[in-house]
Amino acid sequence: MTTRTSEAKPASGRAHPGPRLIVSLAAVQRNYARLQALAPDAQVGAVVKANAYALGATEVVPALARVGCRHFYTAHTAEGVEARDALDGHAAEIYVFNGFWPAELPALRGAQLIPVVNTLAQLDSLRQDAPDLPCAIHLDTGMNRLGLDSAEIETLIANPSRLDGLDVRQIMSHLACGDDPDHPQNAQQLARFARIRAAFPEIPASLANSAGVLLGPDYHFDVLRPGLALYGGNPAPGHDTPVEPVVRVDAPILQIRELRAGDTLGYGATWQADRPMRIATVAAGYADGLLWASSGGGAGYIGATRTPILGRVSMDLIAVDLSAVDHAVEAGDCVSFLGAHLDEIAQAAGTISYEFLVRLGIRFDRVYQRD
Repeated sequence: MTTRTSEAKPASGRAHPGPRLIVSLAAVQRNYARLQALAPDAQVGAVVKANAYALGATEVVPALARVGCRHFYTAHTAEGVEARDALDGHAAEIYVFNGFWPAELPALRGAQLIPVVNTLAQLDSLRQDAPDLPCAIHLDTGMNRLGLDSAEIETLIANPSRLDGLDVRQIMSHLACGDDPDHPQNAQQLARFARIRAAFPEIPASLANSAGVLLGPDYHFDVLRPGLALYGGNPAPGHDTPVEPVVRVDAPILQIRELRAGDTLGYGATWQADRPMRIATVAAGYADGLLWASSGGGAGYIGATRTPILGRVSMDLIAVDLSAVDHAVEAGDCVSFLGAHLDEIAQAAGTISYEFLVRLGIRFDRVYQRD
């Protein structure tokens, strides 16, 4: 994998010799500004776990810091360390969702990370082993995944002195159904979290992920934690989104073939031509994160023209239908994937745009656009 900053050629132009992952850092920054405009009374943070959803934390983190982001969220301590290094001196708080482990104290302290406490036992361990370390507290309001459970929440509300002497930077929870604005559990979780927040009004509160931002100001509290929306995905499919695409894959055409009616294509001979047709074989596949499950669905694009994926996606190759392309195409031209069609190709693969992003492979030539 190579990483560079460059102006990517248009999707319909001649390709780089290998597939390229083109990330617009300027689009990430504009998406951040759009989300901040939706929540003027809150601070917008950024979830940068999983290498900033595979787009490259070392590039995304400083780009967001340059436009004022001061809260970053990772899953693991090692990701937090990488984010701190990438900040290159910008002041910011970096949170580690997966909690506090005494063995990680040197790394947490060294990178000035903030562990998110998920149980009262973790809180007691923090008090004993690292009372100097800032923390956040995750309070489960209905996800039933991480965080203090309902009994522990009631214990903490009844005994707020358990926080005495600790530097608690945030209390937080996570929406289970924010991607479905009409789901009744959203209002239930909001009510539970508002009650907890009322017990600790002096501590900044954070509930909304990307989808929660779009649910409106009742869900915003003090700090927002968008991830997918920053990277161009729609957190509530089927509903309008204010964000723009951030990432696309440009894959060069290796060969163009003319098929006859009855010809099969690809592994398993799962697809058969019903007429004479022209197809292109492009240099990208599931090793690059263009999922095997996209076989027989989804599409690439040449300019604005949709080129459906035919047959099975291979490790390194994808075949697309050129029937709708009304101009000459030859080896070396680009077929583009993702971009404005991220949600489309994810749905065709029977998955979500989150998974499609984080599975993008490491062998792309990565191009970062700053303007």
